[in-house]
Amino acid sequence: MNSFSPDENAESSTQLLERFRSGFRFILAQSKEEKKKIYRLRYDIYCDELGYEEPSDSREKLEYDEHDERSVHCLIEHRRSGKAAGCMRLVLPSPNDDCHDTRLPLQSYAGQSLTHENFHPALLNKKEICEVSRLAIHPSFRRRSIKDKGDAGTHSSREKFTQNEKKTFSVIVIGLFLATYALVGITYRRHVFAMMEPRLPRLLSMSGFHFTKVGDNINFHGKRSAFYIDQQQAEKEIHAELLPLYRHIQSELESQTEEMPMQEASAY
Repeated sequence: MNSFSPDENAESSTQLLERFRSGFRFILAQSKEEKKKIYRLRYDIYCDELGYEEPSDSREKLEYDEHDERSVHCLIEHRRSGKAAGCMRLVLPSPNDDCHDTRLPLQSYAGQSLTHENFHPALLNKKEICEVSRLAIHPSFRRRSIKDKGDAGTHSSREKFTQNEKKTFSVIVIGLFLATYALVGITYRRHVFAMMEPRLPRLLSMSGFHFTKVGDNINFHGKRSAFYIDQQQAEKEIHAELLPLYRHIQSELESQTEEMPMQEASAY
């Protein structure tokens, strides 16, 4: 995955971000059909391409798990083609102490690896913590896929993209993290955790997203470790060139939550 670099020519960077903004829409998945698009995209990546997960529904080609019921889901959709380009979710712990879902998923499968003395989910207000996971970008919107080493668009897709469209694909991963920060704020969270491979935080730091490593390396679909970021601090550190895109994503997602009580967010 590529990272947006603020060192590019200012005019071309602005044009690239504007093309991305006009070429994609950010959807807060609330309906069954919207969630199905996300689960099908996750199947394409996590089951078919990477083989990390078993299909939850082989006939429909869907991947979902028990955490999805208490998650906020975001879909990035390519406007012209209507194709699902990327997705992510925020898993929210239940505020109910009597519920078994009061912990983040990574506390269950990577709890022993969490070593930071301050940034540990158990030490923070559970009403302010969340975990970002199941980030996925369809191979058609990447330069290369794992299974198919050809050009983007050759993996299970007959969609033809223009060169200008293809140039915007490198911004999708940044868009996913900007959407993450927006959703964290919308759901009144602050403390964000994620399991990531070592390369991704380094790439994200080029765009002003500075994650803190809070866990030892573990073997979880390859080398992974837990990372943390403070959403309020992250907003302050977003590169100035990315701020218009961030505000656009924030506004687009907020407009879809106007009639949704925030206390129902955990019911996603």
